[in-house]
Amino acid sequence: MTEYTFDFGFTAVSEEEMETTQQLETTTATLVSSQDKIDRLYNAIVPLLNNLKANPEKEYIRWPNRLAKVEEFEDHIQSIYNA
Repeated sequence: MTEYTFDFGFTAVSEEEMETTQQLETTTATLVSSQDKIDRLYNAIVPLLNNLKANPEKEYIRWPNRLAKVEEFEDHIQSIYNA
């Protein structure tokens, strides 16, 4: 007769181990969310900086509808920050 052992896939843990694991999961989720925000902010700002330094030999920047574009960019940055 062959002995059959099935552990149902769980292990008993102490309350302290459970709390530590839950805190770690919460911290990890917060870090992932924060890194995502940082990446999105970086990806929003870099194109602006690249456009501003595109032609350093020119003294002036032609920027039609500047106020509308800046306000749109501010809204975009704010939406990332508030996400």
